[in-house]
Amino acid sequence: MSKKIGKSEKSKKGGHWPDRGGHAGAVARRDARAAEDEGETSTDVSLSREDYESRLYALQVELVKLQRHFIECGDRILILLEGRDAAGKDGSIKRIVEHLSPRETRVVALGKPSDRERVGWYFQRYVPHLPVAEELVLFNRSWYNRAGVGHVMGFCTPEEHEEFMQSVPRFEAMLVGSGIKLLKYYLDVSKDEQVRRLRDRRRDPLKQWKSSPIDAVAVKHWKAYSRARDEMLMRTHVAVAPWRVVRADVKRLARLNLIRDILSRLHYAGKNQKLVRPDTGVVFEFSPECIASGRLAY
Repeated sequence: MSKKIGKSEKSKKGGHWPDRGGHAGAVARRDARAAEDEGETSTDVSLSREDYESRLYALQVELVKLQRHFIECGDRILILLEGRDAAGKDGSIKRIVEHLSPRETRVVALGKPSDRERVGWYFQRYVPHLPVAEELVLFNRSWYNRAGVGHVMGFCTPEEHEEFMQSVPRFEAMLVGSGIKLLKYYLDVSKDEQVRRLRDRRRDPLKQWKSSPIDAVAVKHWKAYSRARDEMLMRTHVAVAPWRVVRADVKRLARLNLIRDILSRLHYAGKNQKLVRPDTGVVFEFSPECIASGRLAY
């Protein structure tokens, strides 16, 4: 499903919170997300909610600068977010698009392929959702489903998986060659944290819509998903479309540093270079050494 980002009640005045400055703005931002943030890990207290909201607001201002720039220049930006179930993709995307123009921002989260799509070119169902000039598109999972859940759960044959692995670098090279700015992120979460989040998801009536039969066996297939992740990163991390890994156990730090990394990699006028510098302990470019040293979650 591809959807335009709708306007919420809090964004009626020019796409921003009323009175975002000062103490009143900080309180408004804090209270609006309090219920969701209550479910975060105890390690999140290393960054208070007030500090988190303040830093997030500053980064969202930078995102608005970025959007103004790519609209003026006619750029096309495509961001892929991958990761295990409950890795934090939804929450990260929500913070990225929260104050961006809904006309030039799209989030794509496709469901199961139709019978027709199953017998077509694998990438065909994704092509209509690619960005055109002046657009930012975020894929909440993407064609890399075939390297992850499709491979682990047997939704594709070994031959289809291998064909995908060989084709995807060429496909992405075509996208980049056409002028699309492609950024790929893998949100990496530990087994204990995934177990906790999936349990909370089942208990929370506001998050139960996220639960699926795949969730129920996600932990059971942890090692298989780890092997699939490693193979995907090793074989599809290429110069024109490199992978960045985000350590996602601490939601607040993961969101902030994901946004910083996105901003640091894209050109736009008026960039605050110091503000957008990511913590390399949280987000870093993939390399084979990450697997050899156990830097990823196993």
